[in-house]
Amino acid sequence: MSPVSRGRKKSKSRNRGGQRVLRAVAPVPEICDCPSCSGESPDVSVIVDDLLLDGADLLGETEPIEAELFAAALLGVGDLSAEGITDVLVDDFVPLLENAGTPEAVAVLLSLGAVSGRPEAGAAAGRLTGRGVPAPAWADELREPVRPGDLLRFTDDEEARSILVGVFERAGQSHGFAVTVDHEDCHAATAILLFPGEVKEQVTDTIRAAARAGDVALSSEILAPAEFRWLAEQALGARADHDAEIDDPEQPADDTGDSGPGYHTSAALLRSRLRSLPEPDREPAPHGDEPFSPEDIEIFARIVEDGRRTEARAARRRATAGPKLPAKRKMSDGPAPILQLKVSLLGARPPIWRRLEVPADTSLAVLHENLQAAFGWDDSHLHAFETGHGAFARSADPDLGHRPEKPVTLKQVAPQAGARLLYRYDFGDDWRHQILVEKVLDRQDLPYPRCTGGRRAAPFEDCGGIWGYQELVDVLADPDHPDHADQLDWLGLDSAADFDPAHFEAAEITRRLTAQR
Repeated sequence: MSPVSRGRKKSKSRNRGGQRVLRAVAPVPEICDCPSCSGESPDVSVIVDDLLLDGADLLGETEPIEAELFAAALLGVGDLSAEGITDVLVDDFVPLLENAGTPEAVAVLLSLGAVSGRPEAGAAAGRLTGRGVPAPAWADELREPVRPGDLLRFTDDEEARSILVGVFERAGQSHGFAVTVDHEDCHAATAILLFPGEVKEQVTDTIRAAARAGDVALSSEILAPAEFRWLAEQALGARADHDAEIDDPEQPADDTGDSGPGYHTSAALLRSRLRSLPEPDREPAPHGDEPFSPEDIEIFARIVEDGRRTEARAARRRATAGPKLPAKRKMSDGPAPILQLKVSLLGARPPIWRRLEVPADTSLAVLHENLQAAFGWDDSHLHAFETGHGAFARSADPDLGHRPEKPVTLKQVAPQAGARLLYRYDFGDDWRHQILVEKVLDRQDLPYPRCTGGRRAAPFEDCGGIWGYQELVDVLADPDHPDHADQLDWLGLDSAADFDPAHFEAAEITRRLTAQR
């Protein structure tokens, strides 16, 4: 039996925003039974035969990354059960594969050479092709150099976690890795997501949205290639050390699932990409052999962490407090003027907006209720106003830098025409409403607040943000879409004709606003 089971499968899944996420599932490693790992002496010809059968599958692939995932699955076993797996594959099996002299052997050798970093496999493949053995269709692309694209790091405000995001390009194709790192566990990697390079923006937006949903402040920075390599190798190395310490024969060799390659497969592929980056100019971070006892380190870390959290909270308060609020209007000043607001849902294409007229002395708490009515939200999620005077929400939260909104009026934070503020609702879906003061109007004998204009229907609650809504509209408009019936059922609609995304009626919104008074 081969160190990997055969039966490779590929699938793709569409997320809420309509972007495809790579879900190529590599072979699932089993407990390796090669001579070096098992202590036994099985017939190595059986293993070679299995590898050649896998090579037959590789010949049918069109993209080199599929071949690399196959090799990465083989090499990924080394993180758990066979520290010298690369040496075994290269030293023991490369000569046997070369002796086989078939196209299948060339495919396996090329994939091993690309991922292992050992030149012997690639050299053997070159000798075979030099003798006229055909190479797979993806061979030329595999030989193209790998170049780094965007290299980023996201870190939470308490520096307890970070996510490394790196995109790599080859022959006009790109793919990326998102590596979650636990700073409180020796900076070890905890998970790796492999994704197509073109959805990098969606991946980073998802990271930011998840942080906002968990009320976590997140900072980001662009990394130099050598620094990215140092941080990623530190994370992979610490995780490999931890996994090697687990003495559990029942533990699966990899956690491959329907969501993509397993951790150890992805780690092996990422290591091959890191070799394309410049060598770091500093030594690898030490791991193990601590100078203090674990108890001493835990106590010291707790003291440092408590101090860091205290300072971080203070810094966030200083950063979000903003300038001092102007004084409120006095009762003796008479009735407040009317502010004409244009409230636009950011990211919506075609635009979705409302024009509202509200008294200038409206509190932010009441304005929140007005906006809920204007866009048909059901007030089931958190919200916040972001202004030039700081952030305001339903209740004070020093950690988030939020001050209470109820005592603050609209005129205090947006007093004149041209002033702007941002209203965020549902930090997960992240509905962002830009509020622009278009005009300051004299008060008339009219009911306020009221809606005087706008465009298009508002999105549905919990539909996945602006990208999810736009995909939902496309699904509803296509009766042949496989999700059409499910989405109708979720929305409680009898047919797509029951929802018109272009519908807008100012009088209907004014009725809802009037009902709030």
